[in-house]
Amino acid sequence: MIENCSPVVQALLAGLFTWGVTALGSSLVFVLRSQNKKLLDISLGFAAGVMTAASFWSLLAPAIEISDKTMEGYAFIPVSAGFAVGAAFVHLADSLIPGCVLHEVSLVDHLAPSKTETELALVGESSVTEGARGDSNMDGYGLRRRVPRGEDGMEIQPKMGTSKVCDADDTVERAAFKESWRRIVLLIMAVTVHNIPEGLAVGIGFASVGRTNSSTFSTAKNLAIGIGLQNFPEGLAVSLPLAAFGHSKLKAFFYGQLSGMVEPVAAVLGALLIIVMEPVLPYALSFAAGAMIYVVVDDIIPEAQRHGNGKLASIFFILGFCLMMSLDICGIEF
Repeated sequence: MIENCSPVVQALLAGLFTWGVTALGSSLVFVLRSQNKKLLDISLGFAAGVMTAASFWSLLAPAIEISDKTMEGYAFIPVSAGFAVGAAFVHLADSLIPGCVLHEVSLVDHLAPSKTETELALVGESSVTEGARGDSNMDGYGLRRRVPRGEDGMEIQPKMGTSKVCDADDTVERAAFKESWRRIVLLIMAVTVHNIPEGLAVGIGFASVGRTNSSTFSTAKNLAIGIGLQNFPEGLAVSLPLAAFGHSKLKAFFYGQLSGMVEPVAAVLGALLIIVMEPVLPYALSFAAGAMIYVVVDDIIPEAQRHGNGKLASIFFILGFCLMMSLDICGIEF
C-alpha cells in the first residue's frame, strides 16, 4: 500500500496483504493445538468489532457524504439501497451453497466426520496391530475394511465368483471419502464467497480516495488492515478444524489460505469499477458495508459464541470496535 501509486496498484497490494494475513492465520495450525477454541473465539470477536467500525467510518460515512452532495434530502436512498443489496448478495450466495453455511452448525461441527467415516477411518497404530492379527484390510484410500469372521474366529472367504461383501465395503468407503472432501470444498467455497465483498471493499476504498473529505488514503489503508485482521481468525477457523479431524497440517494450511486468494482479484475489480463508473461510488461503498455487516452479524459473531467463550468474544468485540473507531476518527494510520 504505497500512497503515490495508482488506485488499481494500491488495491492489488492491499488485496495481497489481506490474502497474506489469511495465510498467516492459517499457518498457526503448525504451532497451536487443533482444539484451541478460546483463541479462535477471541480473535473472531476482535475481528467482528474491527469490521463493524471499519464498515461505518471507512465505507458508510463517505457514502453518506457523497450522497448529501448529489441528492441532498434524498441522500438516504443510495446508501440504504446499496447497503441492503450488499447484505442480500451475501445472503443469496450462502443460500446457493447447500449445506455449507448452516446457522445450526459451526465450522468445526460441519467438518466433523460422520458416523460412517468415524467407523471406517481407523488408521494408525490400531490398524497395524489388528492387521497383524489379520482382522482388517486396507484399501487404496487408507480406510480400514472389516473382514467377516466365523464363530471360530477364522476369516470367512467369499464364495468363488461372488464379491458382494467386498463390493459393499468398497462402496461405503468411497462414499465416506467423497463426503469428507465435499465438506472441505463447501466450506472453502463459503469462506471464499464472503471474501469477495471484502476484496471489493478494499478496492472501492482506495479508488474513492480524494473524492470526499472522509475518503482519505489513511481510511482506505485502515480499512484494508481491518479486513486483514478479520482474515487472520478466518484462516485459523478453517485450518484448525481440518487438522483436528485428521488432515495433515500442511494440507490444513493450504486449504485455510486458499479462500483468501480471491481478495486481490476482487480488490482490483472494485477499484476499476469506481474509476470507470464514478457515479456508482455511494452505492458501491454502501454495498461493501452491507456485505461486511451481514457477514459479521450472520457468521462471525454466532461462530464466536458457540464454544462457551461468548463473554470473552464480546469483550474483544468492543475492544476491536473502539480501536478501529479511534484510528479512523483521529486519522491515525497503523
